[in-house]
Amino acid sequence: MKTVRFRLTALYSGLFVLAGALLVVLTYLLVEHSPFPGPPAAPVLPGGGASTAVTVREPALGALRDPAVSRRLLVNSLIALGAMAVASLWLGWLVAGRALRPLGVMTATVRRITADRLDRRLSATGPDDELRELADTFDELLDRLDAAFTAQRRFVANASHELRTPLTLQRAMAEVALADPDADVVALRAVLERLLAAGRHQERLIEALLTLARGQQGLGRREPLDLAAVAEPFLDHAGVRATLAPAPVSGDRALLERLVANLVDNAVTYSGPGGLIAVETGANDATATLRVANSGAVIPPEQVPMLVQPFRRLEPGRRASGDGLGLGLSIVAAIVEAHQGTLDLSAPPEGGLSVGVTLPRRP
Repeated sequence: MKTVRFRLTALYSGLFVLAGALLVVLTYLLVEHSPFPGPPAAPVLPGGGASTAVTVREPALGALRDPAVSRRLLVNSLIALGAMAVASLWLGWLVAGRALRPLGVMTATVRRITADRLDRRLSATGPDDELRELADTFDELLDRLDAAFTAQRRFVANASHELRTPLTLQRAMAEVALADPDADVVALRAVLERLLAAGRHQERLIEALLTLARGQQGLGRREPLDLAAVAEPFLDHAGVRATLAPAPVSGDRALLERLVANLVDNAVTYSGPGGLIAVETGANDATATLRVANSGAVIPPEQVPMLVQPFRRLEPGRRASGDGLGLGLSIVAAIVEAHQGTLDLSAPPEGGLSVGVTLPRRP
């Protein structure tokens, strides 16, 4: 198997041999065909004699022009190049191994990381180079995976609890009714009505879970829509004041209708009788917006970010009516994310909640 270290060694050595070969060829050509002028002619002394010093130097300068000397220079250069090529292989192997040593440490650490041990991190040290950046990026990925796994486990535990509770209640009601020998038609009918109510609650919960899962999977199809037209059928509630301006988007109609329905139902539920609800839509050059705000009890600012978590409900006594599942805003957040939008929640000091949805505008 050709490892990265092997390829780097071959690359280093190949570049060295290529550069050395070019140097040998260039040296040989310069010796054979020197572009520089030869030595000047020997001056003639009075009486016809030549300068002794220059006559001695002429053979030494002309020796390089001898073909035998040139061939010997070429052969010796090639022998030296071969020896240095072998040395470059050894040095390249050492240098590549030293450069790739941090990758080996990272690989060993990553192999020890499993779905149950996401707390391990590379925690690379050393200079701030590409390998350090790779290790830090991988650590950030592990942080996101750890958070996602933790949220998934918490969601499964909460969903199991929410589904088990009505089942336990239904079984207890049926057992009590069957154990009562004096139960009449009226009593049994009341028990059946309570069982039906518990079944409807389970049905709503399962439907909400399916919608949440669908929103988290992303969009399978898109169609041109207007948030104002999508929101209009859900505004038939007392205390709702709507300001609907065109807000063209592209998305899944069923999911966006569920988004609006959840926001309006949530506002109606928590505003209480006589509360005020404001629904606004609009658009600018790049985005389309939907905002649903309601009056109600004061929500501590530290609790606002937690409202989008599954099965996270407000404190007892803050809910005005209804039997919420704790999934309304979680579904809204999943649908917004599937449409590449942003969700903004704020709690005004005077009370209530304001939820803003911003989606990319349809061209």
